[in-house]
Amino acid sequence: MFHLLLLAGVILGGYIILTQTLFKRSKNKGNAAMAGKTVIITGGNTGIGKATALHLARKGARVILACRNRDKAEAAIADIQQKTGSTDVLYMQLDLASLKSVRYFSETFLKSESRLDLLINNAGLVADGRTEDGFGVQFGVNHLGHFLLTCLLLERLKEAGGGRVVTLSSMAHRWGHIDFQAVTVNKDLGTGKYSWQFFQAYCNSKLCNVLFTHELAKRLKGTNVTCYSVHPGVVRTELSRHVSLWQKIFIEPIAQLLFLDPEAGAQTTLHCCLQEGIEPLSGRYFSCCAVQEVCAQARDDTVSRRLWEVSETLCELS
Repeated sequence: MFHLLLLAGVILGGYIILTQTLFKRSKNKGNAAMAGKTVIITGGNTGIGKATALHLARKGARVILACRNRDKAEAAIADIQQKTGSTDVLYMQLDLASLKSVRYFSETFLKSESRLDLLINNAGLVADGRTEDGFGVQFGVNHLGHFLLTCLLLERLKEAGGGRVVTLSSMAHRWGHIDFQAVTVNKDLGTGKYSWQFFQAYCNSKLCNVLFTHELAKRLKGTNVTCYSVHPGVVRTELSRHVSLWQKIFIEPIAQLLFLDPEAGAQTTLHCCLQEGIEPLSGRYFSCCAVQEVCAQARDDTVSRRLWEVSETLCELS
């Protein structure tokens, strides 16, 4: 009996520690006015992106869901409209695995929309494979597509006054590294048939997100646009939809018990969108609705500059 009580105590204690550390919840308190403002959310049809869209639509923003799947986007729009009463939520087709699609989306947006106040680079995946342009899919979707999208829309953000770019990264960036030779020669951040190999590539892509934000902030100095990278928490989303069945069977019970729901996972994104007075923290990394320090490799000026230059070349911007 004693051993059972001891075991129960250990399990309960472990659960409490995990929910207060790795799976800690936070609450956005930012309340900036959004009426009359325009927001783009990549991957806004599901998970954290949809929860973010729901909140911003409720505050009166014009919300554009930049997604690949029309059916999922239209279903998300119908749900958001039903819950918020907003009629200012719309879909624009965007496939981040195609630089041609990114360019077409940007051209269409710039022709049809007169302002942009928030660009939320939310979409991401854990998978192996190649993009339409031959890049490793995680490098192409998680970093390169968002890099090009941001560059093409920066001028419109500057015109609005006080624009922000919020890019979802992950605590997984801590385990990332960037092999520029692999990027140049193989056009990827690592690949392989085993899960640990494409999870490593995911970590590398999340490091790209933090470094991109770090470098973008330096290039935006003197403008009225700011940028932030975000760890949303460990969230139940479709991020790992491409992993194997046995991995899903292993992960799902843990996810149901411990992982945050998308609404909780959207809180730090919303903080960086809506909290007034954080402009001096442009380029920084946020977790649990607060700025967090990052490891040395995630704030390396030389690496962030080289990543930017390589990304410009791969996107044919230079």
